[in-house]
Amino acid sequence: MSNKKPQLVLASASPRRLELLAQINITPDAVIPADINEDPHSGELPRLYAQRMAREKLAAIIPQTQDSFCLAADTVVACGRRILGKPTDADEARQFLTLLGGRRHRVLTSIAIKSPNGQIVERISASHVKLNRLDDAAITAYIDSGEWQGKAGGYGIQGMAAQHVAWIEGSYTGIVGLPLFETAQVLRGMGYPFLSARSDTND
Repeated sequence: MSNKKPQLVLASASPRRLELLAQINITPDAVIPADINEDPHSGELPRLYAQRMAREKLAAIIPQTQDSFCLAADTVVACGRRILGKPTDADEARQFLTLLGGRRHRVLTSIAIKSPNGQIVERISASHVKLNRLDDAAITAYIDSGEWQGKAGGYGIQGMAAQHVAWIEGSYTGIVGLPLFETAQVLRGMGYPFLSARSDTND
């Protein structure tokens, strides 16, 4: 029997997900962004959309990762039943921020993980976030920062937008883009070998 550590492939180009995995001592052996159509279906609910996206991202790269663990994830910002994706331009980002300011919204991050033996497990993290009311000056400053680019809902909680987050309920790491509790629980259950935590000794 081989003692070689199995590889883990991340189906995402998100630097935030790489940083989050590093917090739990995981460095993917490969990063293979999934090239899929991310348009929501007509009338598709945010939760079902997030789950479908994670599932389809995983399926897209499975042929290249037969003997590896594979992790895919998708984050959706939802205002009621409306899905707020990644803004296509600054005007759409402004629309999203205007909509979200002063009200509560949901952030859903779905994960799908495949083990080397082909087992697939899915989990979803649902959190609530409330931004304070955003005036034109605050929105303009955020738009000018460029941080809205590539962010679901037009903002990233880990950056400048943090000053406008009144409260959250749920998983902070899930809001950033990868719920570490759920991710670690699934990987452990599948037998992925985590590094042991370091302990301080006098040896």
